[in-house]
Amino acid sequence: MVKVAFLGLGVMGYPMAGHLAVKGHEVTVYNRTSARAGTWVAEYGGKASATPRTAAEDAAIVFACVGNDDDLRSVVLGEDGALQGMAHGSVFVDHTTTSARVARELAKLAASQGVGFVDAPVSGGQTGAENGILTVMCGGDPDAYGRVEGAIGSYARACRLMGGVGAGQLTKMVNQICIAGLVQGLSEGMAFARKAGLDGKAVVDVISKGAAGSWQMENRGKTMLDDQFEFGFAVDWMRKDLGICLEEARQNGARLPVTAIVDQFYGDVQQMCGGRWDTSSLMRRLTG
Repeated sequence: MVKVAFLGLGVMGYPMAGHLAVKGHEVTVYNRTSARAGTWVAEYGGKASATPRTAAEDAAIVFACVGNDDDLRSVVLGEDGALQGMAHGSVFVDHTTTSARVARELAKLAASQGVGFVDAPVSGGQTGAENGILTVMCGGDPDAYGRVEGAIGSYARACRLMGGVGAGQLTKMVNQICIAGLVQGLSEGMAFARKAGLDGKAVVDVISKGAAGSWQMENRGKTMLDDQFEFGFAVDWMRKDLGICLEEARQNGARLPVTAIVDQFYGDVQQMCGGRWDTSSLMRRLTG
């Protein structure tokens, strides 16, 4: 058990930090809204700090799970940033879904201070975080990864080093590219079943056992048919992620025609005031 800090207590970070505490780690938390940090401490113990810097002091591992590249920079850099408080030999683990560019940028700065850096975006959503069954894809130095793998296991069912710094973020981009196409295909299939007069839930029960089966079908097919979208991974966040994927593709020459179209479809959902709906709300574009 080690002393750790956790920066960012959103819908993902809050339960992830909680699992660390439950597993016996000494946890100090920081959140931009201090009241939420106070609520976490009341539930799990540990302590809250007023800045990322003070949270990171004496921590062997500093975890972060915030919103985007700029949010990450805000908790890492500057006089009150985590790097100012981290000791030589400690490791910073970033669970935010960001660009590979910012991962490399911050890893270089961390290395100049003798601090390790692992980019470690996650998949599994809020439910996965709450149940401690996230999938974590990591990039970084093998030694740094080896020092944090056990702690990450507090809330992950799968964790793997995919390569050097940035490889975790690139793997997460692949994840989001695949999900975008899957959800659009599932939406079209469910809308077609409805128009054809079929029992959509019976259709899901049958075809989910065959070649069309997927996590999305098993977990979202029936809620889509029930027009339930007030949960899960928000459209606003998916658009942020797909924007990162499309920007990376422009840099490396990859062709993402389906991803680009689905990104536009999610823009339509935002125009329907669905920015906080689950990503499966692509169905609503087709059914009104």
